Order: sequence, then C-alpha cells, then structure tokens
Amino acid sequence: MNINNIPRRYFLRDCGIGLGKMAAAGLLTQSLARPAQAAPEAPLGARTPHFQPSAKAVIHLFMAGAPSQLELFTPKPELTRLEGKPLPASIIGNQRYAFIRPDAAVMGGRFAFAKHGESGAEISDAMPHLAQVADDLCIVRSVTTDQFNHAPAQIFFNTGFSQPGRPCLGSWAIYGLGAETQNLPSFVVMSTGSGLSGGSALWSSGFLPTLYTGTRFRSSGPPILNVENPAGVTDSLQQETYDLVNRLNARRLEATGDSEIATRIASFEMASQLQSSAPELTDLATETAETLALYGCDPAKPSYARSCLLARRMIERGVRFVNIFHEGWDAHSNVEGNTKNNCKATDQATAALVTDLKRRGLLDETLVIWGGEFGRTPMVETNPALGRAMGRDHHPQAFTMWMAGGGIKPGMTWGATDDFGFHITENPVHVHDLQATILHCLGFDHERLTYKHAGREFRLTDVHGHVVKELLA
Repeated sequence: MNINNIPRRYFLRDCGIGLGKMAAAGLLTQSLARPAQAAPEAPLGARTPHFQPSAKAVIHLFMAGAPSQLELFTPKPELTRLEGKPLPASIIGNQRYAFIRPDAAVMGGRFAFAKHGESGAEISDAMPHLAQVADDLCIVRSVTTDQFNHAPAQIFFNTGFSQPGRPCLGSWAIYGLGAETQNLPSFVVMSTGSGLSGGSALWSSGFLPTLYTGTRFRSSGPPILNVENPAGVTDSLQQETYDLVNRLNARRLEATGDSEIATRIASFEMASQLQSSAPELTDLATETAETLALYGCDPAKPSYARSCLLARRMIERGVRFVNIFHEGWDAHSNVEGNTKNNCKATDQATAALVTDLKRRGLLDETLVIWGGEFGRTPMVETNPALGRAMGRDHHPQAFTMWMAGGGIKPGMTWGATDDFGFHITENPVHVHDLQATILHCLGFDHERLTYKHAGREFRLTDVHGHVVKELLA
C-alpha cells in the first residue's frame, strides 16, 4: 500500500491501539526508568560542616553607602596637615573616581581619635559607645574591593560577584549548615531605610534553590506580609487547606524531583509555624527596661536599635544568619554631618548588641560583622565656596571593617594604609578573603562549599580568596 494514500481515519483506527500501548507502557514503567527524587523529610535540617565551626550563627551589620574610615577608624594626621592641597600625583596614579577629579584637595578627618581599652584600638569620638567594647573587636583597616559604585560593590561584597544572579553569603551559609530551628526562617533580612542600591540581590539565593533565600522582616506592622489569617478563615479551615496542598505538592515532587516544589512545601510549613513564632519574636514586652535602655530601643518605633535587639532574639531562637542593612552613609557632601547622624542612629545599638551577646554567652558562637561596600577618599569632593559642606567620594582601594565573636581574635587591629589613607601598606584583605574567613568560622573550606550550575561548580569566592588565619582566635 502506498503510504501517501492512507486515510487519516485508517491510521487512527489501526494504529491508535499501538499508540495507547506505548503510552501505557511509558506511564507504568516511569517509576522504574527514573528513581524517585523526593526531598528529605527536613529540607533545611541541620547538616555537618567540613570541620568543627567556631561560629553557629552570623549577624551582618551592613552599612550601605560606605562609611568613611577616615572619620571612624583610621586617623591620618598628615591629611589634616595638608588640608586644602592636592595629593601627590605619585599617590593617585591612574586612579579613576566616581564623581571627583584626581587633583581634588586633601581633607583631614573631621573627628578626634583616642585609644581605647587594653588593646589601644583607635576609634573616633563619633562612636563613643563602640569605643567601650573595643577589646571585643577585631578591626581590619586594609580591606579592598574590585568595585567603586554602590550597586555592584554591595552585590560583590554579599555574593562574590558584581552582577545579580549569584547566591549571597547568607544563602551559602544556610545551604551548607541547614537550619537549627523549624519555627523561624534560618536566614532573616531587616532594613532600616527605604531602598538599597543592590536591591534584593543582596539576600537572593541566586541559582541555589529559593529555599535558601533570605526572608525579609518588615520594620513595622506584621513582621511578614500575610502572616495573619484573612478575615473569615478559621484555624481548622486553614489546616485542611495546608494538608491538601501539601499532599498535592508531595505527589508532584515524587513525580518530578523538582527542588522548587520542595521549597514550596517547606515554605507552607514555615508559614504555619510563623503565625505563632513571628509575633512572639517581635513582641519586646518580655525585654527588661535595662535591656531596652542598653540598646536605646523604643519597642513601638521601627529603628536600627530595634533591629539589633530582634537580631539577638533571633539568634537565641536558632536563626542562623541575620542581615541588617542600614542605608544612608553615602557622604558626597557634609561627611561630618552624615557621620554624626548615622552614628547617632547606630553606635549605641551596635555596641549594645556586642555587649548583650557577650553577657548571655552567645558572642563566642555568633560572628558579628560590621562595614560597608567600600571606603571614602582622602580628598574632598565638594567645595565649601559653593555653599555645600565637604564630602568624600568612593574609594575601593582601602577601607575599614570590624568583626567580633565567633572565633575571631578580639582586641586586635589588622592591616595599615599609607599616610594619606589611600593605599594599603600592610596585610591587604580582599573581600574574597573576608568571605573565605567567614565561611571558615562556620566550619567550611570555601573551595569545597560548591554548587553545580550551568555545567560547572560555583562557590562564593569564585576562584579567589584565602582564609586570613591571623584574624582567627
């Protein structure tokens, strides 16, 4: 028979049974052809790191906008002596700036410095509260980054890459460690401002399953949107809905092995727990008047102080990673006023957090990190003759951060810069080195904590970074 002359009805009548058998065979042997890939019973259950960690949790206080190290942690008398004169051309070289000319005039620090504690840490009088815990800090004056604009620099510090799409530090930590609590998210994000240059990429899980994305807590009202039951929805009706949806999701997960379905199941279970745990967490009525005064916290008002106190409460309840983003440090003009205002908002609560963790026995196992995305130039950006107070431009070559607790050596200042605060002269610490060191404190070899994506193994530090062992206790 000429196949070109076979009628469509004949084909369907005689071959349909065969097609049906093929379909049936495919359905019946599907489970044999592909083993079930159901998620583990606890997708975020606690896991074993590469080696014994010194830190069980991290609180990252990210000062978005980049604080000026020259106003806070790095006194440079030479800048004061040369104020109003240009930096030597040999110092500047081919350096590019975001907003100012390379021949801009030098500006000295706007605050007085003093040595504090037995360690003799040099901290300016803009941070009187932090100065009281100087012996608990490890101050790193020689941090350097690859980026000099806010968005890519913020993303780079938090994800190891300058463009969105990579997992953030918190996501890598949870991917490696798992969760210690099933009642709260293992990775929580709080912000004290209206927006961040790097956006949600700063707490994104990137190509990791969305199970590892940070959970944003709001500063006022219900901490999480939709955490309360809608009007008319009873607890029993909600539980029946959860049960049905979870059964359907479990069937689909068994059939496909899609990790995003495992994330969906875990998110529903977490949502159910959060309806009781989130209100209890954010109710500060159980805190003593002495503790509230220590932080400078008004429980009824959103603030950086309230976020710091909540961070301590989260750590007590088993949250692994807490990000607090405080925006507003971008002092292109009036660096003195900017520094005063931001220190007024953050200094007391930051010091209180270190003190409170320590007195509760939590600092040894909690790594606290403080710093921004880069530093500020030793040259002035704005001219007071124009009616604007003097500010500083972006400076990626050298800036200052500090860490405390969690296996970090206390009462130490590491690294140094030249007389102008321009170039690092001792012990440079790249952002990738900091990331490697943080993962080390959590019990991970940063070269071995990887995830296969797009055909290759990725890691937080890409192909760079080394642990700064001198910072470890």
